[in-house]
Amino acid sequence: MSAQAPSAVVLIRADKFLPNPHTAADNAFQSDVPAGLADELVSTRALAEMDAVAEALREAGVTVHVFADEDHTRPDSVFPNNWLSTHAGGYVAVYPMYASNRRHERRADILEMLKSQYRVQTIIDYSGLEPDGIFLEGTGAMVLDHMSRVAYTAVSHRADTHVLERFCSDFNYEPMAFEAVDTGGVPVYHTNVMACVGTDVALFALDMIPDKYRREQVRERLSVNGRRVVELTEEQVREFAGNAVELCGRTPEGRRRYVMVMSGRARRSLRPDQVAAIEESCEIVAIDIPTIELAGGSVRCMIAGVHLDRRPEEHELTLAVEAINEDHPITADGRDVA
Repeated sequence: MSAQAPSAVVLIRADKFLPNPHTAADNAFQSDVPAGLADELVSTRALAEMDAVAEALREAGVTVHVFADEDHTRPDSVFPNNWLSTHAGGYVAVYPMYASNRRHERRADILEMLKSQYRVQTIIDYSGLEPDGIFLEGTGAMVLDHMSRVAYTAVSHRADTHVLERFCSDFNYEPMAFEAVDTGGVPVYHTNVMACVGTDVALFALDMIPDKYRREQVRERLSVNGRRVVELTEEQVREFAGNAVELCGRTPEGRRRYVMVMSGRARRSLRPDQVAAIEESCEIVAIDIPTIELAGGSVRCMIAGVHLDRRPEEHELTLAVEAINEDHPITADGRDVA
């Protein structure tokens, strides 16, 4: 399995979904609900899209942990990647969130599931920085290269460089911070709308980095180990082409299957040469989620990848102990017969 592409994910199935009015001011990708569309219908359509994402990932052979959310005060809970990330070696991070009505999206039951089913050694919680007005919204604010240990970060009030430095020190990443703006000079609110880093391919809107020297530094860092960089346009970013994620699934025969997961809207925005470049290393899996995209996030935002080693099931432990006992019988006084 690639260190970059997790084989398991966490998804949230939220009963209530609406674009969050507390995030509209700085999220240029967020849209209003179409006139005349009742809130109940918006939630119903969003639920169907959440289920479609979960089913598509399962069909790709990815392990999917779905958590229901019946709390109607959490409009953005479908986007858990902003408060949670996991890392090889048993590390988990919990992040400080900018919008006050998003902070109770953090859930102890998800952390408990991770500890029970995966090998978790340490949970580092940065959420205590919120009263100081310091925020770093997880793998929305950072796009992580888990192989080269680089944290690509578009600086904004949702991605504070001081907590970025702390995260990189704690988790052993190199901070690669930069300014990123659209043609109107509006800062990019989350790095993961303009960038996706996979094992052998990266999607990146490099032209949205106005500093030419920094832009070339980012380009060089992305490609230093032979990774191919597919450059996205600002128009494609607005279609959520950058909001993709590489996952590792399994074929029915048990072979590894690398997939680049994105929305149908994102896939339709790509040129044939860009599609061909992505498909040299992984298969594109596209799911239409137009209702969820009203909130300013797409498929990548919905997925919290699990980069942890799985704990063996109880029956697997039993079988392992039985196998050891068969190979090395033990006498009643505890001596190994062999």
